[in-house]
Parts: sequence; C-alpha cells; structure tokens
Amino acid sequence: MHTFIIRASTIPDAWYQALRLIRDCGREYIIDRGSFKGSKRKEIDSVVVHIKKPYLEPYTEMLPIIPENMNIPNPTSEKYISQYVRYIMTPELEPNEQYTYGSRIHDQIFKVIEMFKREGHNTNQAVLQIAQPSDIDLDDPPCFRHIHLKIIDGKLHSFLVARSWDAWSGMPSNLPAFAILQKFIAEQVGVEIGEMVVFCSGLHVYDFNYEYMNIRLGGV
Repeated sequence: MHTFIIRASTIPDAWYQALRLIRDCGREYIIDRGSFKGSKRKEIDSVVVHIKKPYLEPYTEMLPIIPENMNIPNPTSEKYISQYVRYIMTPELEPNEQYTYGSRIHDQIFKVIEMFKREGHNTNQAVLQIAQPSDIDLDDPPCFRHIHLKIIDGKLHSFLVARSWDAWSGMPSNLPAFAILQKFIAEQVGVEIGEMVVFCSGLHVYDFNYEYMNIRLGGV
C-alpha cells in the first residue's frame, strides 16, 4: 500500500489529478459489500488531497472542466451543488432518508461558530462529527466521517476524512458544497476562508465510468 498526495490549486485541478492517479495507479477489484456490489472499481487505497483555493465564485468555477468536443456529460452542475449544500447544512429528512449530513451536523455548525467566537481561535476541538457508532449497521453509511476546522494565521482551514469516495461523480459535488460550508463558517466567525485537506482511504472510480474517465484524461 502507498499513500499518495495530490497538491492542487483548485477543486477542478484536484478532480483531474485524482482521475489520473486512479487510472495510472489504482487497484481494481470486485466489490463484495457496499454501493454497486458485484461491480468493479479502481481504487487508490490511501490519499491526501490538499487544495489551496477550494472556494471560488461564481460556483461554476468549482465545476469540473470538460471540453465540449469530448461529448461526455459533466458529472455535476451548479444547480446540483446548490441542492447538495442544503443536504449538508439543513436538518430536514425526506421520508425515505435514514440520515443526511445536515441532519448529523446542522446543530454542530452553530456550536463550532460559537466556540470560535466565545473562546478564541486556537483550538483543536472544532470538529463536525458526521459518523456515529450505529452506522456500522447501515447498508449505506456516510462516506465522509468528520470535518475538523482550524483557524491558522487568520484563515479557516478544513480537514476532512472520508472512508470511501467516488472520484468521478461524488468528488465534483462534495468538494464545492463543503467549500461553501467552510466559507459560511469563516464569514460567521469573521475570518477569511483558507485551504482544504481531505484524507481518504478509498478514492475510486466505478467500472461503468471508466470510459468517461479515459475520455476526459484524453490518454495523457
């Protein structure tokens, strides 16, 4: 096993580098348990993704860059990201949902904001905890487990941990939404938004997206 490091300037840059890393260095296997059981996926077992400028405006600047002549669909959209922001920041559940990230962290968001305001910036305890012990019994437990927020040199940085991460279709929506959340908290606390670091022990692409991945990489 090898731990890879992706150093990216923006979210689209991180996405492209992640695809290339998976294509060139990923381990392919058949899924025994989890999403799309029985399918194949190509996976990086351990990776750190460091993004210098995760938040950009307009939101379209955070979307994957896919040249028109490639004739493949963009895996996300500005509209979908706006919907996903509600998923991670609001507590409401649909009738068929066991949980959302928002249902787990909504109250914690405002407690973290108050922590920074009331007790100061120098703390390692500002953690939004997504996972809980009972998740081991779920068929579809949360991919992201927690978000650690730290203020360093007047900027709010985020450190995320994921157990599993779909690089083709999940990453392009997850990262902009988490960046928007990071921006919101930074503004409430009165500091600038900083960088984003994600650790994942299962960054992958499913076999039904291999063709899209290879077209986007263009053989590079």
